[in-house]
Amino acid sequence: MWFMITICCLMKREEMMMDQMLVLRCQRQKLNLFQEKGMSILETIYTGAVEALPSSFGLRKRLLEILEATGLAHSEEMRKKMLCDMKRDFSREPEYWDWLARLEMTGSKSVSEMRVTLALPQLQKAIQVYEEALQFVPSPVMFNLYIKFLMDAIAPEGENEPSKVSSPTEDYIPHLLVVYEKADMGGCMTEDLACQYVSFYLQLGRLDEARKLADRLCSGKLSDSEKLWILRASMEMKSFTDDSSAPSKDDLQHVLGLLRSALTKVSLSKAEDLWLMALKCFAKDKKYLDKLFETTLISVAKDGGSDDGFSLSSAIVNFMLQKDGIHKARKAYKRFLALPHPGLAFYRRCIELEVDLASAGDRDCLANARKLYESAIATYGQNVTLWQDYHKMEIKLGTSETANAVCWRARKTLKNSAAFVAAPDL
Repeated sequence: MWFMITICCLMKREEMMMDQMLVLRCQRQKLNLFQEKGMSILETIYTGAVEALPSSFGLRKRLLEILEATGLAHSEEMRKKMLCDMKRDFSREPEYWDWLARLEMTGSKSVSEMRVTLALPQLQKAIQVYEEALQFVPSPVMFNLYIKFLMDAIAPEGENEPSKVSSPTEDYIPHLLVVYEKADMGGCMTEDLACQYVSFYLQLGRLDEARKLADRLCSGKLSDSEKLWILRASMEMKSFTDDSSAPSKDDLQHVLGLLRSALTKVSLSKAEDLWLMALKCFAKDKKYLDKLFETTLISVAKDGGSDDGFSLSSAIVNFMLQKDGIHKARKAYKRFLALPHPGLAFYRRCIELEVDLASAGDRDCLANARKLYESAIATYGQNVTLWQDYHKMEIKLGTSETANAVCWRARKTLKNSAAFVAAPDL
């Protein structure tokens, strides 16, 4: 009895194993069929897609990703064909070469996370791709992509100074500098690349080389580059302000001359940091600070008053007020107001300065504030807010007679007198 039961169990188990083998065989056959048919289907889709959208690089990348994700039979041959077709159709596109080079890094960490030397095989392959790219597309965009790739590799995110990266600096610094030199010699040096080039020397602590490079670039085809002139001038001034010892007269004269040259190329609206740095640089030398002030008068006269953004005249007056007091600040703002077309914003800053002091009880400052309002109204007489502020000041600091006089004049002068709302008595 037990013998028969054992035989039956064994036979049942064998039947189950045979069923499992049949299932596995069917699945394997279906998989083989899918791989064979799937590749045929993908080839058909690929051919149709290329014919329909031959210039879509994004579509080609997506199709390649699908191929690599499926693991179909003969996928390696198909992959080679796709890559060959992409090179044929997109070899003049910088984006293609950048993608292809980064594809070489797929087997390693992402480029932004690497701390590698040029000996890493994947990085060497990627560099070879970029070097080949320069033969096809020797353009500023291609150089910029190449340099960005190298900087991502040698200075990971959060580490702005290449000299502090843990991998040996002798491996990548010369190579990156060679790439910059190629861009320069090949006529592909743009304003942004030039600033990156100079900044790279600064990051390495090679100040003298950065200075010489900036001087050469500013004397060449980039002589009108605002960014480069700002970088050059700020670099020179920063070296003095960071130095604990006082700059010599020759140093100050050199920087002043460089600043004057830079300001012929750079608009006031883009030179805020440069001017603030210059004030700090010359603050301790009255002679050169006075020369700088004369330079500011020329710049403001050239560019006119600004009611938006940075106001050089306001910055100078604020600096003078903090450094030497109200009398120096007042002399400065009078010089600026004597220039053509002083902006309303600058008038308001000068008025604010005098009103603040008048509120502390200085009656002379109240008289100065009134003069400033009158001068501003002579040019901006239709500005309703200006009249309202004038009226508010008289209510607060003047008398009922002076306040009423301003109110009456405002209603008489303004074309849209209904817009003027008299301030209530305090």
